[in-house]
Amino acid sequence: MSSLKQIQAPIQEEMKAFEPKFRDYMASKVALLDRITYYIVKRKGKQLRPMLVFLSAKMHGSIGEASYRGAALVELMHTATLVHDDVVDDSNMRRGFFSLNALWKNKIAVLVGDYLLSRVLLLSVENKEFRLLELISTAVRDMSEGELLQIEKARRLDIDESVYFDIITKKTASLIASCCAVGTASVGASEEQIERMRQFGEYLGIAFQIKDDLFDFQLTARTGKPTGIDIQEQKMTLPLIYALRNASKSDKKFMIKVVKKHNHDRKKVEQVMAMVRDSGGIEYASQKMQEFYQKAIDLVAGEPESEEKKSLLELAKYVIERSK
Repeated sequence: MSSLKQIQAPIQEEMKAFEPKFRDYMASKVALLDRITYYIVKRKGKQLRPMLVFLSAKMHGSIGEASYRGAALVELMHTATLVHDDVVDDSNMRRGFFSLNALWKNKIAVLVGDYLLSRVLLLSVENKEFRLLELISTAVRDMSEGELLQIEKARRLDIDESVYFDIITKKTASLIASCCAVGTASVGASEEQIERMRQFGEYLGIAFQIKDDLFDFQLTARTGKPTGIDIQEQKMTLPLIYALRNASKSDKKFMIKVVKKHNHDRKKVEQVMAMVRDSGGIEYASQKMQEFYQKAIDLVAGEPESEEKKSLLELAKYVIERSK
């Protein structure tokens, strides 16, 4: 598997140029806001989203200012939703850093999230990039619907496989889909190409989420035991859904009771995880992840060969083979 640095090679210059541009897009005359946005830029993660935007763009044309703005729209919108999520979840940490609400309290964090969303709107409207705004807005709508659908279903734990895929398509895959669609649209590609790349991103996003589900069952280096965090948070992941579907009546009753009422009882959580593993839930989820990964790469197989296409395929491989 290629490293992210190797995957970035065809868009190395664009990624380098993007950082100061992104900082400028977030700039404000309010000193407090500027300090907070600087903190946001400083704690950036793997930057998979801008990479997807630039690779998709370069596969279909020449990168210009519209592509940089497209990458910024995705990052601004995603950051705004994360800031709001941390407030809703009362979370103090995000990727090993203190969350905004932990450092500046909820009111300021919500206002910063609102400010970032306003930058998405203004950046698009000022440059008359309404197609990019439409693609981003669709992703925001889908993410919100997915989150609310998950909350609604989690109360009764009546999430079957079709509902699970509906939730993750909206909640996770829609953002990755928008990255690929925005990048493609930013260079003036056809609607057919935009839709194909959007679909590529959606399949990749579904595979990405299933991979996240599987992490919960990996043994940790510190304890030698699986984390079980998803069960503690009452999340219905694909391995668990498979195990419940194939369990006896008594086993199913026990697993649901643990998830609902005893999700912080370490011993019982580990029992459920062992039942999931014994059911073949891990293998089933892995197989589904491979299917969506294959669907994604099949969609771009017909694209002309290029360094960008090669990197995009390597990035897709990275998504399902990553270790965290």
